[in-house]
Amino acid sequence: MTPTLMLVIYMAILTWLALLVASLIRVKGWTPSGTLLALGNRENLPAATPIAGRAERAARNTLENFVLFAAIALVAHAAGATSPKVATGAQIFFWARVLYLPVYCAGITYLRTAIWVVSIVGLGMMITGIL
Repeated sequence: MTPTLMLVIYMAILTWLALLVASLIRVKGWTPSGTLLALGNRENLPAATPIAGRAERAARNTLENFVLFAAIALVAHAAGATSPKVATGAQIFFWARVLYLPVYCAGITYLRTAIWVVSIVGLGMMITGIL
């Protein structure tokens, strides 16, 4: 398996964890009542706290960006694109997303946007490595 495809797997795990953590923060899954909410149909959820809202938005953004990353990485693999730009872009994307999640949850707005831009640069590098 190529390093880029390994990063697709790591990114899938990171995305799943982001969605899981956001959900648990929203329902306070560490409490008995939160556990009941988490195990239920999620009807009548409490209003999101500021951190729960940020965690949900960060997770949703991670999912949206993962779709783009996976598509680009799989096209690169199918096309046999072995340019170092593809692998480097994938690494940049992944590590930027690792940083993005806690920065977004902490509410650090401008840094969050800068990290997001870095991740998009990584995707751009991957695309130019394919073309």
